Amino acid sequence: MASDIRGLNERAVRTSVEIVSRVTGDDLACTTPCAGWTLAELLAHMTIQHHGFAAASAGNGADPAVWHPRPPGDDPIQEYAVAAEQVIAAFAGDGVLDRPFALPEISTTTAFPGALAIRFHFIDYVVHSWDVARALGVDVSFPDEVLHAALLTARAIPDGPERLLPGAAFRPGLPVTDGLDPLSETLTRLGRSPDWPG
Repeated sequence: MASDIRGLNERAVRTSVEIVSRVTGDDLACTTPCAGWTLAELLAHMTIQHHGFAAASAGNGADPAVWHPRPPGDDPIQEYAVAAEQVIAAFAGDGVLDRPFALPEISTTTAFPGALAIRFHFIDYVVHSWDVARALGVDVSFPDEVLHAALLTARAIPDGPERLLPGAAFRPGLPVTDGLDPLSETLTRLGRSPDWPG
């Protein structure tokens, strides 16, 4: 897998911004593929994760406050767009690929090289773009290179009992059947049914 996927990450994040821009106030109570989360809660999570990863890129990721979701303001859609631009700009900095990222939601004892941390962020925003789209009942599409990188990443993520722990980023993988397109296989490997809510 390529070590520098900042360009692909930016495309995934900008896709998420486009999907989120379709959200209205009436949609915020909708259920999502993230079990137990409304769309409002999912957006709060997505927004704070951008802030957290941006802070981590600046050496401040170990501070728990930067990862704690904030109450939504008057315009959570605009807040999301601002956070997305913040993390894109943070990842564009010189030397970021080799910089250690503290990501306490993944490990409180190990820092991750920037290139790997950005890959964590990337796969989250491919999946969360789909989550928001499904909550809204609309489709989401990505360029082939984004889907290819997402599938390689999903195949590399360990699928073990840690996925059952509280706060795990993904649920245990579902059975992968023949003929799945790259996005559907990515979702399936990360515990989401491409047919949700069916």
